[in-house]
Amino acid sequence: MQLNSFDEWSPLKEVIVGSAENYTSHERELSFDLFFHDNIAKDNSSRSEWYYPRLTAAADGGPGAGAASGSGSGSGRKSIKQRYVDELNEDLDGIVKTLESLSVTVHRPMSVDAATARVETPAWAASVVPPLNVRDNTLILGDEIIETPPMIRSRYFETQFLTGIFNDYFRRGARWTVMPRPLMTDASFDLDYARTSTVGGPTEPIADPRPSPYDVGFEMMFDGAQCLRLGRDLVVNISTANHAMACDWLERHLEGRFRIHRVHRLSDSHIDSMVLALRPGTLLVRSEQVAEKLPEALRKWDLIVPPPAEGNNFPRYDDDDLILTSPFIDLNVLSVAPDTVLVNEACPELARTLERRGFTVVPVRHRHRRLFGGGFHCFTLDTVREGGPEDYLD
Repeated sequence: MQLNSFDEWSPLKEVIVGSAENYTSHERELSFDLFFHDNIAKDNSSRSEWYYPRLTAAADGGPGAGAASGSGSGSGRKSIKQRYVDELNEDLDGIVKTLESLSVTVHRPMSVDAATARVETPAWAASVVPPLNVRDNTLILGDEIIETPPMIRSRYFETQFLTGIFNDYFRRGARWTVMPRPLMTDASFDLDYARTSTVGGPTEPIADPRPSPYDVGFEMMFDGAQCLRLGRDLVVNISTANHAMACDWLERHLEGRFRIHRVHRLSDSHIDSMVLALRPGTLLVRSEQVAEKLPEALRKWDLIVPPPAEGNNFPRYDDDDLILTSPFIDLNVLSVAPDTVLVNEACPELARTLERRGFTVVPVRHRHRRLFGGGFHCFTLDTVREGGPEDYLD
């Protein structure tokens, strides 16, 4: 089928589900800690609260080409226990089977080869992350694939694992655009959000960025998961100068086709565990306070605020396991149709709330969502839905 995806809820026909093959570690460096800093600072029992990692010199003494490393005890590569990866792969297979049972065609990206350990650019090197949270680095708008400028160094080439799928859609008529790729030196990152929003502030001083011959100042860095797609309207979360530059690019690129509505600091980056549109006129929101930051037209929609969990719905983890997402990650549901939603089977309170509002809930297992930074919405990239460029905010 031809690429067609304008919203978050219309009947789903085709989707990409991510892969976790050969996921071995997280690399604690500047871009990683900036992206996950809220939860690294708050939710991990053994941590350096917040630190300023540096780009090391290359092995031959040249500047800027070495691995990113940190000055605090939390720096460096953080191994992931294999049993978690095995169970994640089991759960991903379960998501695929569930979607196929609902008559959705599922595509899978190429897996990271075990021999591919690192990525390098002229400015830095980092470990490779598999294409698991495929929502992040691609924005599907109607018949266009837009690869967004990555926010984490280790994910710089992640969309290349989706190239075969994108090629097929391009051959069938899709537009395919790549936003400008950032150099991602230390000086590329706007640190203001991290400096001002972490409760209590950083416990270690944030020094000036280390100079690099490739410094150009702030650059575009932005994820597709910062956007809420509503037909011809796009709600975009802006928390840094990096996000704002990317949104400027989107506004110019999409002029006349889509309307962009900016919200500011709704979260540090992604908004799909803060607010999701389940159908026209209905939002799933973390809290009413979140809804107050949305555009006025959306504040008139019906709000579903799920009750707190009655028990601990998450697995127990060791002190050396790195927690990357908030306890609200299970709001990250996936709509298969305006009346059908995939929900984590570990969240009966959310399921009952949605059922009372007329939704059919499809329970699916996903155990380690706090370790791998994503839920059902994050793990999937919907490429074909029945909806079009409707006006939902007029």
